[in-house]
Amino acid sequence: MLLGAIEAGGTKFVCGIGGENGEIYERVSFPTTSPEETMKQVVSFFREKKVDAIGIGSFGPIDLTKTSDTYGYITSTPKPYWNNFNLVGEVKKYFSVPIGFDTDVNGAALGEIKWGAAKGLDSCIYITVGTGIGVGAISEGKLLHGLLHPEMGHILIRRHPEDDFEGNCPYHLDCLEGMAAGPALEKRWGNKGVELSTNQRVWELESYYLAQAIANYILIISPKKVIIGGGVMKQDHLFPLIRKEVVRLLNGYVQSKDILENIDSYIVPPCLGDNAGLAGALALAQNCLIESDCS
Repeated sequence: MLLGAIEAGGTKFVCGIGGENGEIYERVSFPTTSPEETMKQVVSFFREKKVDAIGIGSFGPIDLTKTSDTYGYITSTPKPYWNNFNLVGEVKKYFSVPIGFDTDVNGAALGEIKWGAAKGLDSCIYITVGTGIGVGAISEGKLLHGLLHPEMGHILIRRHPEDDFEGNCPYHLDCLEGMAAGPALEKRWGNKGVELSTNQRVWELESYYLAQAIANYILIISPKKVIIGGGVMKQDHLFPLIRKEVVRLLNGYVQSKDILENIDSYIVPPCLGDNAGLAGALALAQNCLIESDCS
């Protein structure tokens, strides 16, 4: 079985070829520019690969309702030129194979539950903290969908009493993404996160917001593993701060040893590392081959 994978990110696209156990044989990445230019590179990469299926994990919002006229579209994104773009339809023009489609973070959650940090479990959430904040979720072995798909990066959070930053989300200003994503860090502090690594105040504030969100996710979804990736989480000292704050916020209400005694192995980085998104797209392709109703 040869699987194709597209990790369609707002900053870059990553395309790859892999196998049924999540192994990646070949990969390439390029900046996300205009749809015309970006998709030309996608098609060029896969043209001679003879894959059995292609999985697409995309930035959103996206339409996942298969009966919808806009199924497979990137919808109301603020990303220039990509608003209402038919991503699945464009791939179908060139490749007559099954195409699995979901959010990039749902894909990453699926990859981690198949081959990574949540292997052997039937639920987890995958959080990416980078250019934006996205959260994918699996509950009772199924990817979480509903009216749309999870948009947990845009939940409303309590503002820190000493934080007067207005927020950076074009829709909500001070939602989680508006306060804690990479561009929000840069706008608030005047430097990129990588240049702020020694500023303890930066990461205390960052963990304050991320821990609030995670505490809410635990209370609502009750995942058996919380996995956090993305560029901002390259700051390894964030994990202990987040874990400590989550325990403080829950205040003993969730009586689980995973939180009360084993928080270090409950809130973790992705086992698949920087390949989490690409492996997730492989998992979407594999699932599409298995399911009879794949498109």
